[in-house]
Amino acid sequence: MASTGEKKLVRSKSGLRMVTVDEKIQSPFTMAEPEWTPDVSCKVCQNVECQAKFDLFNRKHHCRRCGKCFCNKCTSCQVTLPRMCFVDPVRHCDFCLNITKKENEFFDRHLKVLLNGSVFSILDNNSNPEEEEVFTCRLSQDHRKLEFLGEQSKRESIPVDKIESVQIMASESDQQGNRLGTGIAIRYTVGTGPCMEVEMVKMTVEEGAGKKNGMAWIAAMQKAFKMIYESKNP
Repeated sequence: MASTGEKKLVRSKSGLRMVTVDEKIQSPFTMAEPEWTPDVSCKVCQNVECQAKFDLFNRKHHCRRCGKCFCNKCTSCQVTLPRMCFVDPVRHCDFCLNITKKENEFFDRHLKVLLNGSVFSILDNNSNPEEEEVFTCRLSQDHRKLEFLGEQSKRESIPVDKIESVQIMASESDQQGNRLGTGIAIRYTVGTGPCMEVEMVKMTVEEGAGKKNGMAWIAAMQKAFKMIYESKNP
């Protein structure tokens, strides 16, 4: 039996991909490969500003992110696409290139912040301020849940795919005038069907040496939720 998180190398028409053996436990930050525009229905480059005709010398190529058909000039850039688990850089059209570059910043910087975690004062939506507890919150290694680690008490983890919304509760400005979150409210669902309920956890950055890291964690969480939400609601 495959162990949790075990991966395998697969080949698709777009290239080599390293994916989890069990698709049910894949990272929520991944996305499926698109269907390619059929060659027979693609007579010209699908870049509206180009529309060059395809012939023996001007060959058609598919963007690996959107699956549309373009000429070589309009898909000349190849960049890594971790959301689709490609091993090597793959072709992108100009539009998709900008999206992937922004997402790659998340994988290169912000994902590490989420995995490392930070310390927060935490309240449930029905808790009194006197019941506030301190936990280290971090993203699990498989990216599938938020884990809470306390010195004295325990708290159930939150499945990332059950998060309904992420909202900044409080913020302050840095020296450059950028607004940085010092508190965040995460709404998520528990249960299924008629038994499903919506819960909320409120997290406030702890003062002290870890405050900067806490605000960075909140910013990274915002970006993570935005990425997942936009994938579910294209």
